[in-house]
Amino acid sequence: MIFGLSFHWLGKYVSFYVEGLLMTVQLALCAVALGTIFGTLVGLMRLSRNKPLVFFATAWVDFIRGVPVILQIYIIYYGLSLNIPDFWAAVISLTVNSSAYIGETVRAGIQAVDKGQMEAARCIGMSYAKAMRLIIIPQAIKKIFPALGNEFIILIKNTSLVSIIGLHELTYLSNTIRANTYLAFEPLIITAIVYFSLTYILKKALGVIERRMSASD
Repeated sequence: MIFGLSFHWLGKYVSFYVEGLLMTVQLALCAVALGTIFGTLVGLMRLSRNKPLVFFATAWVDFIRGVPVILQIYIIYYGLSLNIPDFWAAVISLTVNSSAYIGETVRAGIQAVDKGQMEAARCIGMSYAKAMRLIIIPQAIKKIFPALGNEFIILIKNTSLVSIIGLHELTYLSNTIRANTYLAFEPLIITAIVYFSLTYILKKALGVIERRMSASD
C-alpha cells in the first residue's frame, strides 16, 4: 500500500502495459512518418502558385483543425473499417489530424526563410523545385524542428483516443485492467507514468537533436 493505494495487482498485469506500450509506439511511429510526409505536402500546397491547390490545402487545414480529433477517428473508422484493419484506421485518423498541423508548421517555416535565398538559387540556374529541395527546406527544417517535436509529443498522447475503436493500445488495456481489478484509480496512475516516461524521453532526445542542429550553423 502506498498512500492508501494498492498496487499488488501490478505484477500480474505488467504484460498488459508492455503490450499497450508497444502498440502505442507502433501507432505513433507510423503516424509521425506519414503525418510528416503528408503535412509537408500540405504545407507546400499552401505555398503553391496553383490556386486550386492552395484552396484545397487551405480548406483541408481549416476543416481538420476545426473538427475534434475523436470525431475524425469515428468518421474514418466507420467509413473505412470494413475494408482495412483497425490499426490502419487508427493510423490514418492520426495522420489526417497531424497533417494539418504539420502542414501549417512547414508553411510558416518555409516563409521564415529569407526570400533572398530563393532568388539567389534561381539566379544560378536552379529550378524552383530544386531550390526548395536543396536550399529552402533544409533551412526551414532547423526553424520548425522545435514545433515539429511538440507535434510529435501531442501525437503520442492522441494515440490514447483510438481506444474508443477498441484498439489494444495503452489506454484501452489500462481500462481493461481497471475492469478486471475493480480499481478505478491505481491503473490510471501507472498509465500516466508510462505516458509521461515516453514523452519525457522523446522530449530529451529531440532536445539533443535540436542542440546539434543549432551547433552546426
